[in-house]
Amino acid sequence: MPQPKIEDLLEITEERMMEGVEAMQHDFASIRTGKASPALVENLQVDYYGAKTRLRDIAGITAPEPRLLVIQPWDQNAVRNIERAIQTSELGISPVSDGRVIRLPIPELSEERRRDLARIVRQRAEQGRIEVRNARRDANEVARKAQKAGEITEDDLAELLKDIQKLTDQYVEEIDRMLEEKEEELMQV
Repeated sequence: MPQPKIEDLLEITEERMMEGVEAMQHDFASIRTGKASPALVENLQVDYYGAKTRLRDIAGITAPEPRLLVIQPWDQNAVRNIERAIQTSELGISPVSDGRVIRLPIPELSEERRRDLARIVRQRAEQGRIEVRNARRDANEVARKAQKAGEITEDDLAELLKDIQKLTDQYVEEIDRMLEEKEEELMQV
């Protein structure tokens, strides 16, 4: 992390924490809950004319029913490669294709699979907390160096460290809330 100006430290730290939470939120969206959501497949990497391309960049993805995703490639030549990408992914869903459109029926999750997904979600939430704490640690280091260099007083340092901790607590609470919601969503039958 480049040495930020001390007056920008809180803003930069909050941006880093926010990025960690947003990345976790995006990962949560890609975890299957038994409901069809385009986020399940939109970032699948498809071999498209020799280049790895995200599915959302080469096809339209819709959820016309609660348990069905429909993938409509803009180039019909990509259908086979999209099917292959879905089959080799960790989704555990078999695509049904008519040569033009791919349908993904979303099956009910077993109790065991729900527990596995809940464990994965908890692990990802912990990674999010670690990202937030790393941002706090880096900000605290910058603040302490600024105090040693005489840029801020000890009182300013104490106030800054307190503000950094408040940000940390706020983002960890948000992660915990999102985790609770996702676990509840996963456990609904």
